[in-house]
Amino acid sequence: MSLAALQILSERPESIWLGIGFVAMLLGTFYFIAKGWGVTDPEQQEFYILTIMVPAIAAASYLSMFLGFGVTEVEVGGRVLDIYWARYADWLFTTPLLLLDLALLANADRNTIYALVLTDAFMIVTGLVGALENNAFIFRYVWWTVSTISFVFLLYMLFGALTSRVEDFDEDTKTTFIQLRNIVLVLWVFYPIVWIVGTEGAGIVPLFTETLLYMVLDVTAKVGFGFILLRSRAIVGDSSAPTPSAEGEAAD
Repeated sequence: MSLAALQILSERPESIWLGIGFVAMLLGTFYFIAKGWGVTDPEQQEFYILTIMVPAIAAASYLSMFLGFGVTEVEVGGRVLDIYWARYADWLFTTPLLLLDLALLANADRNTIYALVLTDAFMIVTGLVGALENNAFIFRYVWWTVSTISFVFLLYMLFGALTSRVEDFDEDTKTTFIQLRNIVLVLWVFYPIVWIVGTEGAGIVPLFTETLLYMVLDVTAKVGFGFILLRSRAIVGDSSAPTPSAEGEAAD
């Protein structure tokens, strides 16, 4: 380990988790690139491109945080908080890509995709505002509440509009969609919990542990999501979701 890395770890011990997160995201990116190398089907390529970009963006974010670029200090009520804003920049790009993977798998219409992506962006931005809020702690909780309400609406769309679209799809597509949707539900619900108990909220959990928790959630939600999606026969096999034109021909 270089002297520069040792200095980073001595000044910010939580950086060990940021370094591990960077390596995990980078390995996931290379694995997905290797897996998609030579794929010629345009629809499959679309899934590979989206899925590759998720850990690639996250790897850049984790590297910036490890090097101390993606962090700032916010003073609230006499407390100085280290806020890793690059984490929110990561989420602002990667979470819509994950939702777009789900939307494409469900053959969602354009308006549904817009609603998902914009609601997700609103959720991330309001969460960032809460993290950077320096007037009073109560205002931070107000923004956390707004962000969490947006998350509830997002889940409503996932379990409503998107889930209803896959009910008549082939078994491979339907199973893959439900698995990925449930991953989003289970993992994403922990993010606001970590926020509220971590240093950005009540301060029950120290920054070292908070960073570890976010890293585990990020790697699982991004690389784990990609593993399940790209191994599915709905993507790499012969089965596929019915297209709107196919549905219309069947109806005729």
